[in-house]
Amino acid sequence: MKTIMNPWRHRHQIMAGLCLVLSGILFSSCSLLPSNGGRPGDGVVSSERNPLRIPELLEDRNPDPNMAEYALEAREGEQEFIPGKLTKTFGYNGDYLGPVLRMRRGEQVSIQVSNALTDDTTIHWHGLEVDGEQDGGPHQKIKPGDTWNPQFTVDQPAATLWFHPHLAGTTANQVYMGLAGLIYIEDEVSDGLNLPKEYGVNDLPVIVQDRNFKADGSFAYEVSMMGVVPGNHLLINGTENPYVEVNQGKVRLRLLNASNADNYTFTLSDNLDFQQIASDGGFLEKSVVRKAIELSPGERAEVVVDLSAVKEDKTYLLVEGYPGLEFRILQLGKDTTEVPSQLVVLPKADATLSTGERSFQLEGMGIQGTINGKVYDPDRMDETIPQGKTEIWTLTTTFGGMMQSGGHPFHVHGTQFRVLSRNGKEPPEEERGYKDTVFVGVGEEVRILIQFKHQGMYMYHCHILEHEDYGMMGQIMVTAP
Repeated sequence: MKTIMNPWRHRHQIMAGLCLVLSGILFSSCSLLPSNGGRPGDGVVSSERNPLRIPELLEDRNPDPNMAEYALEAREGEQEFIPGKLTKTFGYNGDYLGPVLRMRRGEQVSIQVSNALTDDTTIHWHGLEVDGEQDGGPHQKIKPGDTWNPQFTVDQPAATLWFHPHLAGTTANQVYMGLAGLIYIEDEVSDGLNLPKEYGVNDLPVIVQDRNFKADGSFAYEVSMMGVVPGNHLLINGTENPYVEVNQGKVRLRLLNASNADNYTFTLSDNLDFQQIASDGGFLEKSVVRKAIELSPGERAEVVVDLSAVKEDKTYLLVEGYPGLEFRILQLGKDTTEVPSQLVVLPKADATLSTGERSFQLEGMGIQGTINGKVYDPDRMDETIPQGKTEIWTLTTTFGGMMQSGGHPFHVHGTQFRVLSRNGKEPPEEERGYKDTVFVGVGEEVRILIQFKHQGMYMYHCHILEHEDYGMMGQIMVTAP
């Protein structure tokens, strides 16, 4: 995630965005959304503000404090995105998206995942370090009417992770229909930090997606020649044009780019700063003052916005005419939270620990993408690595001519890695924490330090979901040491 924009990072030229307007403070998102909020005949939504949907915190059904038990059901639903018109959707335990699963480091977790859809599905725990059988990749298929029961012990630091389907060939469509949700991991370190942490009050999930709608209100899911589905409406937690009431203090935003294909750049109006405190896999060592933050599909970031100096209580929409998330600021009392100078102490990303190297060349030509020249084959094992072995992986994206689909977000299942370098230089501060997804722009070289704690088969792939579905994915087997 770089503040300086890479000209090949965005694959589309139409820009508008998500805005978090804080009495003139604006959180914006570079997207492929048209500035008028929709295309002619697409069923443009109302400009009225809507309360931001806050996903429910799923209840832990096990009273033992060292264990957690959850139940998720993938089901069909309906939601009114366009006034007066119902859109057919998918959701977990509801009509669209899913609840937040809150876990603690050291907990033994059991999840009953039921499939009430008419098609097969899977559920992948994006960012969780678990063994391959519990990861929820394409091979852990859940047939209609069946239930899958993954069980694992949480063994990683506090972080914001997520879950979504991962069935080969249909991941993109099932996510587009609404199957996605967040996972919060907490630990003793996060307990001890005086950050905003009151869920839904000053600690807000912000799941960002773009969608196309037809005039009848249904999703218009049509893959373009470039292998993506350009959206014309931005949804935040499944809400179009939302607002949320917050106190005049610090607000923590857990940003997730859950779009199928688009990158988002978040900024504050009036050139104001915010503080990034975490990336995909957890806290950064120190907060990073940012003017902008860019997330590719699958990436997360936690940021803290300080509203204490904001004097007005009304907000204004100032992004290319496109609606976004509005903060309505209330005077509810003194804010006692703070962002400390030191968040955590991370081990050094030491390249000398590596005992091997691998290279992965990402290439996309329109709808077809390859990794190292190969298209995904479920019967082929592309790589093998012993459990616990540390390696350096070199990731590159090559220029593919006029049909080049741009850069690619590279995701590895079952692990959190460290970025060693970007184009031969030390990564920026915001890329020095743990990550599971990293964007590789055209012509770029990114080196990562990676280790798998668990055994089993895992996937690595482009997280542009249509590219993944069309074969830009490989398999790695982690064997006994």
